[in-house]
Amino acid sequence: MKLIFSPECLTYGRTGHPESPDRVAAIHAALQKERYAFTDPSPCTDEDVLLVHTPGHLERIKTGRFFDWDTPVIPLIYEHALLSAGAAVQAMTSALEGETAFSLMRPPGHHATRDRVMGFCYLNNMAIAVSRYSAENTHARTAILDIDCHHGNGTEEIFTGHRSVLYVSLHQTHLFPGTGLSSHGNIVNFPLPPMTGDRDYLLTLEKACQHIRHFHPALLGVSAGFDTLRSDPLTLFNLSAELYSIIGEKIRELNVPTFCLLEGGYAPDLPRCVLNFIRALDK
Repeated sequence: MKLIFSPECLTYGRTGHPESPDRVAAIHAALQKERYAFTDPSPCTDEDVLLVHTPGHLERIKTGRFFDWDTPVIPLIYEHALLSAGAAVQAMTSALEGETAFSLMRPPGHHATRDRVMGFCYLNNMAIAVSRYSAENTHARTAILDIDCHHGNGTEEIFTGHRSVLYVSLHQTHLFPGTGLSSHGNIVNFPLPPMTGDRDYLLTLEKACQHIRHFHPALLGVSAGFDTLRSDPLTLFNLSAELYSIIGEKIRELNVPTFCLLEGGYAPDLPRCVLNFIRALDK
């Protein structure tokens, strides 16, 4: 298992904002205690960003000329976003080389659309990594499994209609951003009601995995959100911390080169969930 992390991602934040450096620092400390080693990422390039985002989007983040209540203008945020996206590309490359990878970087990415920052996300890390792979492997298929409690509207928007990319999401209904209520073409959504528990979630995850198996991807990217935990302050799912071991096992059993990117997760028990997930993937 390759774990990708840089302490640079802990050097920015906004007081009181739930997507804080503390959440990633706690995960990092828990993994260090278990003697996991980490690899430093390198930033992606503007050319990588432009595979996904518009030139106007890139310029607005560079200059801080954007506005979103949840996604604040922060000094050097473009550099931080480039490093997080670069870690995603590095994780993707590691998976292709035969080593499952997990990027423990922030900011997250799955809400960022082609032309808009949104929901704590500035650049769509998953879309950048997958688009980089697709550009170099024109006909190869990639599946994206999004297990964040919030629907990855940005990733869906970017890949809708792409024959070589399958996007599959399990998420809570009646929750930000309010999308992902139906499936179409290469987009498979599983909107689930508030208070969904372990049993119903696993039954749905198996359906999601069946779609991935039938697609026969050469690569699997996982938008790994842990805000499905029952104690998460921003969501209303009812999953136990132990379930993330089983989720990791189900993903490993797909037997596809896999890379994972940290998305959401804001509960105090977040480090235990991530550790359970990584241990299962790393068997």
